[in-house]
Amino acid sequence: MENILKNRQYYKFCFYGFLKNLRFFDAFFILFLIEKGLNFTQIGTLYALREITTNLFEIPSGIIADNFGRKRSLIASLLVYIISFLIFYISDNYWLFFFAFLFYGIAEAFRSGTHKGILMDYLKINKMDNMKIAYYGHTRSWSQKGAALSSLIAGIIIFYNGSYEMIFLYSIIPYVINFLLIMSYPGELDKSTEQSVRKEIFSIKATVKELFSVIRKPEVFSILNTSATHSAYLKAVKDYIQPVMVNVIILIPLLQDTEIEKKNGLFIGIMYFLIYLITSRASRMASQIAGNREKSIALTTLLLGFSSGIICGILYGVELWILALIAFMGIYIIENIRKPILTGFISDNTSNEILTSVLSVQSQWKTIITALLSVSFGILSDAFGIGAALAGISSFLMIWTFIIKAVKERK
Repeated sequence: MENILKNRQYYKFCFYGFLKNLRFFDAFFILFLIEKGLNFTQIGTLYALREITTNLFEIPSGIIADNFGRKRSLIASLLVYIISFLIFYISDNYWLFFFAFLFYGIAEAFRSGTHKGILMDYLKINKMDNMKIAYYGHTRSWSQKGAALSSLIAGIIIFYNGSYEMIFLYSIIPYVINFLLIMSYPGELDKSTEQSVRKEIFSIKATVKELFSVIRKPEVFSILNTSATHSAYLKAVKDYIQPVMVNVIILIPLLQDTEIEKKNGLFIGIMYFLIYLITSRASRMASQIAGNREKSIALTTLLLGFSSGIICGILYGVELWILALIAFMGIYIIENIRKPILTGFISDNTSNEILTSVLSVQSQWKTIITALLSVSFGILSDAFGIGAALAGISSFLMIWTFIIKAVKERK
């Protein structure tokens, strides 16, 4: 067990992650959009819009956070999230959803990488740099617990209310609390500790120059790429687990006289609750699994994630719903093992003063891949079905990974 300093700030970090993932709509997002009359292609384009918007604001938001304050960046993102939740609540057509996804994408840009930068700087201040993977794994495990509780609460809300729309309003509450929490963070975490040593980092020009010098390092860029690819893959396909769950629920001989939407709401909430408890445990175990194998584990887990997708797609196609659900869970588990490990490796090879910007570059690359995968997945799902789309895209990504690996080895 790692000797982690569990002081007040540790619990603030954990509570932030916990509250951040209390997005009650997540467990029912695809079902909500389908109920509103959108097809998979339209859903894919909206997902792509969100990612492209995030992409456009990604690097500027990271530079702004590093130069003008990380707390301000996070607070702004929380306010924009709340605006997007309100638009989702009133949306009933494609173009209203367009604006909801647009605001959501802007909020994502100002959030991504910023809190990780704060956390890594805190570890540096307290001379706990050697505990990056373990510390981030612990705080991320609380994020997964938040997601678990979120899905369970959302399931109960839908069971009693019978409406998907209300969960967007309930999602505002934890974001208001997180707003107050971020305001309570120490002022010393607002900007990098290394700024006092190198005053020129206050200039945007200096930040950009050092940022690109770091990402030109082959080892850092390789980890950025493999980390972003799997995260993008999961983000593009993760909500499609919901139709799998609906088919599993049909097999459950309980609450037969209950309205189908209420029954789905309750059992989907329970299923997500169990999934996120498992992924929470996976995040806490990341440092034990990593050992000294950060570089090799990046490729190994990437291929395992794609393999899980291929297997799930095949099982979906032959209607083995329970096995398909288990295979889909594998993608979630692998991502939550990978993320603390690879974030720690990136932090070890990057100065804290530009860490937020480097993580934003990683997130920007992820959004490009997610946008492409989201549109492709939507089109393929409408044309051939979800199972074929998942198996096909997972196979393509696996083949592409082997091609990239072969090209690197030849050099």
